[in-house]
Amino acid sequence: MSIAEVTRTDSPVPEGAHPSVVEWVDQIAALTLPDDVVWCDGSMAEWDGLANRMVESGTLTRLNPEHRPYSFLARSDPHDVARVESRTFICSEKQEDAGPTNNWHDPREMRATLRPLFEGSMRGRTMYVVPFSMGPLGSPLSKLGVQVTDSPYVAASMGVMTRMGAAALALIGDTTTWVRAVHSVGAPLSPGEQDVPWPSSDTKYITHFPETREIWSFGSAYGGNAILAKKAFALRIASVMARDEGWLAEHMLIIKVTNPRGRVFHVAAAFPSACGKTNLAMLQSTIPGWKVETVGDDIAWLGRGDDGRLRAINPEAGFFGVAPGTGWQSNPTAMETIWGNTIFTNVALRDDGDVWWEGMSDKAPAHLVDWQGNDWTPASGRPAAHPNSRFTVAARQCPSISDDWEDPQGVVIDAIIFGGRRATNVPLVVEARDWEHGVYLGATISSERTAAAEGTLGELRRDPFAMMPFVGYNMADHWAHWLSVGADLRKTGTVPRIFQVNWFRKGADGRFLWPGFGENSRVLEWMLERVDGQVAAKDSPIGLLPHDGALNVEGLDITDDDLAELFAVDAESWRAEADATEQFFATFEGRVPAAVTKQLDLLRAKLG
Repeated sequence: MSIAEVTRTDSPVPEGAHPSVVEWVDQIAALTLPDDVVWCDGSMAEWDGLANRMVESGTLTRLNPEHRPYSFLARSDPHDVARVESRTFICSEKQEDAGPTNNWHDPREMRATLRPLFEGSMRGRTMYVVPFSMGPLGSPLSKLGVQVTDSPYVAASMGVMTRMGAAALALIGDTTTWVRAVHSVGAPLSPGEQDVPWPSSDTKYITHFPETREIWSFGSAYGGNAILAKKAFALRIASVMARDEGWLAEHMLIIKVTNPRGRVFHVAAAFPSACGKTNLAMLQSTIPGWKVETVGDDIAWLGRGDDGRLRAINPEAGFFGVAPGTGWQSNPTAMETIWGNTIFTNVALRDDGDVWWEGMSDKAPAHLVDWQGNDWTPASGRPAAHPNSRFTVAARQCPSISDDWEDPQGVVIDAIIFGGRRATNVPLVVEARDWEHGVYLGATISSERTAAAEGTLGELRRDPFAMMPFVGYNMADHWAHWLSVGADLRKTGTVPRIFQVNWFRKGADGRFLWPGFGENSRVLEWMLERVDGQVAAKDSPIGLLPHDGALNVEGLDITDDDLAELFAVDAESWRAEADATEQFFATFEGRVPAAVTKQLDLLRAKLG
């Protein structure tokens, strides 16, 4: 008799569960020794039970249903509030396959380290078995996984962020490749020991084994470390699967844009954090006749469809968004999305039982309970919400969600955008001359540090393809894979246009030159009119720029001088940037593809 059969008195193994899954669950249960094993079916009754259990244990606080129906507040341990990149490892067989941008660890040594940590780690707790699909159920672009976790918060969050439950489990068959994900908060309970609302451990490991498609996470219950379907699977492991199978797993939003002539476009865009990604995903156009809808806000899986074109799905089913800075002015669509049925983590609690965070409104309430449970007033001198506080909500609640966001065949991608946060040098928008130049633009995404406390003022923080923390293999090989995908697409004659944007360029007086937010639709208009063959562009040393008068600025309070500065290309500054790029490429010890280094040579030649 298996351990699973002994402990699963209230949750028998689902009928039809594949033996490979059952055997694996038994092995993890034998290692971690939970008091019970529960197979999650993804039902609303199950979610209600998880929520009620967490309210009783103090993990969740139920919000006032008059203000925020069926919503909850979670307060994490103050030492468990964000992704821990220093404790995140790629355990590939060869160190060079992880590359210089990842923390590598020998897989045999890591397994030897992890095993004693996981031995008995779930004692006194319930182990939840969470089968899930990344992407629409049955889509040829979707992938399957099973996560085990001893955190009800994680199990409930997986129910929001993925297609989780019995339907996903039923898709795992004899020939199915499925990802194995093991998670423990690392806080076993002795008999009679009182639990805490947010169990976690000071010892943390978030480890990825690319060759065996495994994830082992220990010590944290925070989303990015513990909701393993998200960054761990959907980017780090999936990027390796994509490399091996000929597709792309990218840190990209997807939007659907319809122009006044009725033509529909789909755009994928990669932005590092704090660069306007969520705002673009939920953009409200300020241009009459242009409509923007949301397909995904964070991750895109892209592959060549049967028609030979690049198609994409959003593999997630929910949003795990950053709360601070999200407000009615900056992102009204997000505010409408989180009207209810939402888990908030580490935000502040209002006296009326609703939530608040910095940026939600211009004026803070007179009194709050902050994210650590302490009284707070505007005179407290500290943030009421943690800067990385979050909301977890189903994507279907988003009022701008597109009717094709769950198309199993994926949406056709017409344009790809890369963007960073640059106060200088990079124009508002530039078009790549070709796919190879576009890969160069993606490889050189960077943001300038904006305060001395973060590093040297003006120093570039590199984030190629916005994938620096998320690519599961050598970053230079990732660029080579993009070149390969482009060459494959070119055989059909249909390759998406690639653009770079920078909403954050500043004038000499330090003010932003571009209004941003909804007005970014004007830049989208120019890019998609280029795709549609309606407007021309002029060449520059760094790429194609809008002709004078081609960018729609009608009604904007922007001077001709500001507009000229938004597109100024200073040769001396760009030569210095080329030198910095060469130094960055050198860190990859000769693995940067020749087609990418050729683009650097072309840039220097055009600069003269």
